[in-house]
Amino acid sequence: MPEAMSKNGQHHPAPRPFLEAAETLVRRDEGSMPRVADIRRKALSQFEQSGIPSTRHEEWKYLDLSPLTTTDFRTATPDDIRKLSKADADALRHDGVDACLLLVENGSLNRDASDLKSVPAGVRIGSLAELGTEPAVIDHLFSLADTHTEALVALNTMLSYDPLIILVEANAQVETVLHVAFAAVPESSPLNVCTRLLVVAATGASCTLIESYHTIGEGASTLTNAVTETVVGSGARVHHIKVQHENSLARNISYHKVHMAGDSYQHLTTLTLGGALVRNTLNLRLDGQQINTYLNGLYVLDGDQVVDNHTLVDHAQPNCYSSELYKGIISGRAQGIFNGKIWVRPDAQKTNAYQSNKNILLSDEASMNTKPQLEIYADDVKCSHGATTGQLDEESLFYLRARGIGEATARALLNQAFAADVIAQVEHPGIREALLQVLDRKLSNLQS
Repeated sequence: MPEAMSKNGQHHPAPRPFLEAAETLVRRDEGSMPRVADIRRKALSQFEQSGIPSTRHEEWKYLDLSPLTTTDFRTATPDDIRKLSKADADALRHDGVDACLLLVENGSLNRDASDLKSVPAGVRIGSLAELGTEPAVIDHLFSLADTHTEALVALNTMLSYDPLIILVEANAQVETVLHVAFAAVPESSPLNVCTRLLVVAATGASCTLIESYHTIGEGASTLTNAVTETVVGSGARVHHIKVQHENSLARNISYHKVHMAGDSYQHLTTLTLGGALVRNTLNLRLDGQQINTYLNGLYVLDGDQVVDNHTLVDHAQPNCYSSELYKGIISGRAQGIFNGKIWVRPDAQKTNAYQSNKNILLSDEASMNTKPQLEIYADDVKCSHGATTGQLDEESLFYLRARGIGEATARALLNQAFAADVIAQVEHPGIREALLQVLDRKLSNLQS
């Protein structure tokens, strides 16, 4: 029970400023959106009981969230759109990628700086107030992500003022990349930004989505509490790229729930480069046959960064395939965490599932905690997992130096080759090249 967990130290008490902000939002929605107000009210009750997870909670044992309870965060509202300009938005684009950019500033869509006039055919984009009565929105928004076991999802559900909704119509083949750029713009006091994104790719649809996180300006610390809910319909194909490069005062706690129907395909890549503390929880449910899904992650850390990737691939039906590759390069005093589980249910015969986590430590103070897991209840499956953590290969380093390459250059080349293996799997050539450029800039500034 939540109260018992709080008493035995698995959770910190719910911070009062978060509760007060949620009460204000519930009152706002009671008149115009009573169903949403009821959802928020229940999330508020759940969060009030559970609070913030502590390191005594098994799923959070390596991640200290106690600063969230001692920092006086103010929750951003739609009034916190400071009207970043179109030029500010354009600076967040990836070079060489033709994209429809949507700028979400402090949790709300900045319409003036977004490409709303160039939304491609077959795509509808809007707010909860605009699209909240659509059946797909009623069915999936606030319902896929779990507020009962995920306290930070409950926090997001009760505080996300302005969810962004992207609906891709049945059989629409969307060639233009959709780029949602989430920008936190702090001022003099710590800011809590709750972002919510729902993406529904209907039957037979195809699209490519970039989801990026940024800090604009040098104000106080920020907490971005992000929830993304994705529905991949029957026969649909979704390519999803998440890029996190916030500043050294930013904390990003992200929860991503994906529901996949039969014959669907998804390729999801997560690139984490910035942020003081980042937690990515990725939960996929394969709820049909002949599903193919690929999960790739890369985290390049230095300084005192802490990045925690938790993944769960739930094989609920037979005859599906999943492949997961996460890699990390960790330097300075940074800490990496990986906890990945493949869950094969009793009826999920003929499952093929693979998981690998590989890490390189570039300094004596860098650390990595990795825990790959298999939980299998079917007998006709092919599943494997593995994890490695070590240093750069000395033989390869010697080989390069023996050919006249300096030590620093040789180490950089080996790091690039190790990391590029993940980026190379991104299918869109323009995005792939842009990410390689971003990666090279990060690698060139690594601390040893």
